[in-house]
Amino acid sequence: MKQLLFILLAMLVPSIAFASDAAHQTIDLTAHWIGYAAIAIFVLAYTLVILEEQLHLRKSKPVLLAAGLIWILIAYYYGAHGMPHAAEVAIRHNFLEYAELFFFLLVAMTYINAMLERNVFDALRDWLVAKGFSYKALFWLTGILAFFISPIADNLTTALIMCAVVLAVGKDEPKFIALSCINIVVGANAGGAFSPFGDITTLMVWQKGMVQFTEFFALFIPSVVNFVIPAFIMQFAITSGKPTATSSQMTPIKHGGLTIVGLFILTIATAVSFHNFLHLPPVFGMMLGLAYLKLFGYYIKKSGNSKVDISLTPGHKNQDEKHQDDKEFDIFDKIAGAEWDTLFFFYGVILAVGGLGFIGYLGMASEFMYGELGATNANILVGILSAIVDNIPVMFAVLTMNPDMSHAQWLLVTLTAGVGGSLLSIGSAAGVALMGQARGYYTFFSHLKWTPVIALGYAASIYVHILINGT
Repeated sequence: MKQLLFILLAMLVPSIAFASDAAHQTIDLTAHWIGYAAIAIFVLAYTLVILEEQLHLRKSKPVLLAAGLIWILIAYYYGAHGMPHAAEVAIRHNFLEYAELFFFLLVAMTYINAMLERNVFDALRDWLVAKGFSYKALFWLTGILAFFISPIADNLTTALIMCAVVLAVGKDEPKFIALSCINIVVGANAGGAFSPFGDITTLMVWQKGMVQFTEFFALFIPSVVNFVIPAFIMQFAITSGKPTATSSQMTPIKHGGLTIVGLFILTIATAVSFHNFLHLPPVFGMMLGLAYLKLFGYYIKKSGNSKVDISLTPGHKNQDEKHQDDKEFDIFDKIAGAEWDTLFFFYGVILAVGGLGFIGYLGMASEFMYGELGATNANILVGILSAIVDNIPVMFAVLTMNPDMSHAQWLLVTLTAGVGGSLLSIGSAAGVALMGQARGYYTFFSHLKWTPVIALGYAASIYVHILINGT
């Protein structure tokens, strides 16, 4: 039990590797009261993150506070021992890593919000609902779409869109909704594992240069296996027949919606090109892509098609109010609509975990996990921990540990961190979001019932990866 607790804490506390600068050598504080206090602060903050749904406390708030307190302790100690600039150098290193991630995600979220406002995803949802598919067909369609959309739109957004489809057609079949939500979570997480844009963890691996853009596609077949095996087994529990036909009106895609989809794909290509050909960080390519969207937003406004007819949306009270409720397309509204709680959560996690790492826990964790357990066992454990804690701090820990392992092992840890969160409903952002969206249908225990089946897919995907890509 003590070893398991040690592994869990050690995985959450990476250290930051500095250039060989004698003036900024680190001091081992792992056995000092500051180290213990910092761990206690982080564990308390992360406990509040886990209880977010029960406490209705945004997850960014406790980790922002924890990050500040941990670095205050570090700065105080180093300042008292004649090294006042050591903490400054360390925190700047952490902040630079966060800044790259922040602007990359901000651009991606802005594009997603623009597509949402242009009704791109609503049109897809209404098309699926209107087609009159059977329950089993919808189970497979929503899962497959989640698998293939998440590599581009990220697993959280994809899961929410597909869940909206399931809720719209399965009102009379609670079991269908529960099983479909599980399938969507597994599909979205599996699809996100073979693309740098599918999950925060894959994005971090790509930005660190551990795996090149095209090399992620080596995880495609293991990801398919991870999704298909649980889906194949769960389909036998799906109700036969078709949902009751609905008379819902098809939502039209607004002017420029499909063009924005194309610009997003172009932005991704730009980011990849910056990284592969110009050897510049991908975030600079994403920022150039934001310029594409800004200029196109200017065109939409000038072309006279910027008005949004809110009266045509379902539930609007008065048709005569349509001109009253018009709203111009403004790209800054899309930026403001980004998931700021998530972005600030990443800041808190990276800074807090980086601070704990600076205290000195990395050596012990790396030696035990990648020395005694071996790279394969350690990377499998990373996936299991991702289901309990969260894959972001766990992957950040592995990246800052930077263990000496083969390229196939870096692919393995990318896979396990991406799909391991599917083992529990609380193990991924997609699962947590769907518990809120499909409240009463998709719960922790409805997901837990199928965890053995999902674990079978997890084990099979690892076996297939080793078979195809080696160790």
